[in-house]
Amino acid sequence: MFGLIGHLTSLEHAQEVAHELGYPEYGDQGLDFWCAAPPQVVDHIKVTSATGQQIEGKYVESCFLPEMLSQRRIKAAIRKILNAMACAQKNDLHITALGGFSSIIFENFNLKDNKQVRNVELDFSRFTTGNTHTAYIICQQVEQAAQQMGIDLTQATVAVCGATGDIGSGVCRWLDQKTDVQDLLLIARNQDRLQALQGELGRGKILGLEEALPLADIVVWVASMPRGVNISAIPLKQPSLLIDGGYPKNLDSQISQEGVHVLKGGIVEHSLEIDWRIMEIVKMEAPNHQLFACFAEAMLLEFEQLRTNFSWGRNLITVDKMAQIGAASVKHGFRPLL
Repeated sequence: MFGLIGHLTSLEHAQEVAHELGYPEYGDQGLDFWCAAPPQVVDHIKVTSATGQQIEGKYVESCFLPEMLSQRRIKAAIRKILNAMACAQKNDLHITALGGFSSIIFENFNLKDNKQVRNVELDFSRFTTGNTHTAYIICQQVEQAAQQMGIDLTQATVAVCGATGDIGSGVCRWLDQKTDVQDLLLIARNQDRLQALQGELGRGKILGLEEALPLADIVVWVASMPRGVNISAIPLKQPSLLIDGGYPKNLDSQISQEGVHVLKGGIVEHSLEIDWRIMEIVKMEAPNHQLFACFAEAMLLEFEQLRTNFSWGRNLITVDKMAQIGAASVKHGFRPLL
């Protein structure tokens, strides 16, 4: 059985969903209450592969909210992720994906040093970030959407914002090795990591955000939005493709420039209906078919009986592993959202 650990986008969203799920005692409470709320298993999931194979899983709501990332509440955020992982393990879930901010918090705060959560010793081999499948799907979106829009990758410039992150570095490696993209623009805050990535790739131009975006035919956004940056004020190429790989996916509400196509990055569609409720809550357009690619990775690992931390550690995504999970994705009936 697989597991998914997720969270909602804001306090207001959490209150709304709590009422929808029949937890009014959560829905009427403020942030202090949510900081103390324990994780909950709120959905039982059934998935059928295109091969006919069937698996089951559970969705664990961590009760983490992005408002907890403030310095005053960061301990609550850390506690939320560890408690949700312990909840998944106690429910005997063989492989569980850390969705949204869960994997970011785990990596940034070195939660691997916190294996003991009350009476549970976490077995990290039972968890995956899902980032390898996410990186693969974003690359497929680049290739397939570019073709649909008439953008020739051999003549195109692709800017990756968040290039030194786990997903961003995987995307850069794939684009470098698996496509004939003409130019790569590398955007991130940490200059040392940017130079290391540039050295690894043997290519790529390091540019600032405002300098890079107007040059790009395709922008892959896999970073948090820097404070004070208004991307809508930066002129983009027309036509151009912007793939929003962040969470929540809100760049389409910020970009209204003519000729700029915004695509929700890292989202897959399953060929068969999935029996669950959770994607209705996050307002997917086709909630019985669409889901985050990181969640799909846990399903794929369960289908393939690869019950291990397939995606783990910072910047360790390889092109070979992207190809491996990509082949499983196609086999079991998943395709990138276009």
